[in-house]
Amino acid sequence: MKTTLTLGAALLLTTSMAHAVGLDRSAQNIGIIFQDGNYAELSFGYVMPDISGNDVALFGGRDTGNVAEDYGIAGLGYKADINDQMSFALIIDEPYGADISYPVGQSIALGGTKATLDSTAITGLLRYKLNENVSFHGGVRAQSTSASVTLSGAAYGAPFGTTPTGLSGYSVDFDRHTGFGYALGGAYEIPEIALRVALTYFSEIEHRFQTSDNTGGITPTTVTTPQAVNLDFQTGIAADTLLFGSIRWAEYSVVQVRPATLRGTSLTNIEDGFGYTVGIGRRFNDTWSGNVSVGYEPEGDDLVSPLAPTNGNYSVGLGAQYTMDNVILSGGVRYIVPGDASPQTSNTARANFSDNSAVALGFKVAYTY
Repeated sequence: MKTTLTLGAALLLTTSMAHAVGLDRSAQNIGIIFQDGNYAELSFGYVMPDISGNDVALFGGRDTGNVAEDYGIAGLGYKADINDQMSFALIIDEPYGADISYPVGQSIALGGTKATLDSTAITGLLRYKLNENVSFHGGVRAQSTSASVTLSGAAYGAPFGTTPTGLSGYSVDFDRHTGFGYALGGAYEIPEIALRVALTYFSEIEHRFQTSDNTGGITPTTVTTPQAVNLDFQTGIAADTLLFGSIRWAEYSVVQVRPATLRGTSLTNIEDGFGYTVGIGRRFNDTWSGNVSVGYEPEGDDLVSPLAPTNGNYSVGLGAQYTMDNVILSGGVRYIVPGDASPQTSNTARANFSDNSAVALGFKVAYTY
């Protein structure tokens, strides 16, 4: 029985979309550290969301249009053994992101509002095997992030002035900054039945952005990205059949973005979140395997930020893997149904979003040696 999860990394690549468990994109997957022998992988994902709604009656009930733009994500990983007990891995991923844009000329309440967030992280991990069953892993993370936000529409009141009571027309850019954090974890394994349970903690990372806005202000803004915990598991349940899953928690309530111009008002208000995935993988022969999985992220408060206009989600994914000699090709597709939500300002709903969806595609090429 194979002890590695068939297509796990490729499917995890497609489980997240903007504003699923906060701003998660990669889910900070570190499964590569458990691969046998020396291993390298390159992965790509593309997500096509369709997120739209209607203004509330106060603003005429107009269609917002699709406010979530398509986006791609990429990842790179390398793992090598140092000796029989120690190994290391280098992981490059895009942990967080946002691509929200309310089309101009459609929503009266929020038309022209937009947000972009880009991030890249490099994680270096060491793993030490205490024995056949118990191991520990940990390392450092360097995370580079930049963002921009524009608030526009009648929901933000009068055109932007010098107080947070009138924010329509306000725009701000956060220059790229690199911060540092760490990851720590451990795992328990029973190789004979392909059992592995791994727990990993990711620390907060603080960024101090040089910030410029359309008032002419240039000031630093301190923003903290969340601490998070991943629990990943797998176990054989029959010959060539694997049950796998994961639980992720992220403390997004610490993400407060307060440019000095706004005098303490945060541009973000994101709840802490959990995400769950469970699936079954099956090896059909020496070259082909596949899996099916479902995902769930619980709903929170129906009133959400216009910059994150969804509320939880559920999803289903399918994947396949082809192995030829030392090369492994895998791909997956996931269909995502975000929960209904109401973008708000001043704790009052300004639009209602429902019946939305997204399709995510993932592809990975790996080489073992």
